[in-house]
Amino acid sequence: MSAPTLEENTASHETPGTRFFPPFVITPELQAEADARISHYPDHKRSATLPLLHIVQHHFGYISAASIDWVANKLGLEPIKVLEVVTFYPGFRQSAPGKFHIRICRTLSCAMGGSYELMERLCELTGIDRSQSDSHHHPIAVSPCGKFSVEFAECLASCGTAPVCLVNDDFHEGVAAGKAEELLAKYDPHV
Repeated sequence: MSAPTLEENTASHETPGTRFFPPFVITPELQAEADARISHYPDHKRSATLPLLHIVQHHFGYISAASIDWVANKLGLEPIKVLEVVTFYPGFRQSAPGKFHIRICRTLSCAMGGSYELMERLCELTGIDRSQSDSHHHPIAVSPCGKFSVEFAECLASCGTAPVCLVNDDFHEGVAAGKAEELLAKYDPHV
């Protein structure tokens, strides 16, 4: 599979959040970290696909077509095999989130506790338009300034304190729509 074909089949696209993440560049540190992860799977290099994708997303914010190609080359795979993994797992992002990425639980307890109202309020406060978002191919919507992004998540395992959300890796419980402004102010006092 050539790079142009791969790029046509990935959902990666520029968002205002791109400015908060470095461009995909293979550094000696990235090479060393990848090689260390691959060394854990000496007989089955392809088993390092998930660890390498996690490294890429952690460093660059999302999984781009170029990074899919790099992972595939490191593991001796066709890029489509890596793309299959990226598109299967909802935790991998194919477009740049905002600097502060908010994942809101939408399963039953949180939905009944107000997670949909929380999503609406967060979008209202940040200027996010979710009209082009869908639950699988383009789940992330980014604010015009690129600082915030939102997406619904499946169970975040705190049904008794609904609604709950993650902001980057920070867990927040009992975040009713009325607390949305307070939540955002923890990350950007200018909201």
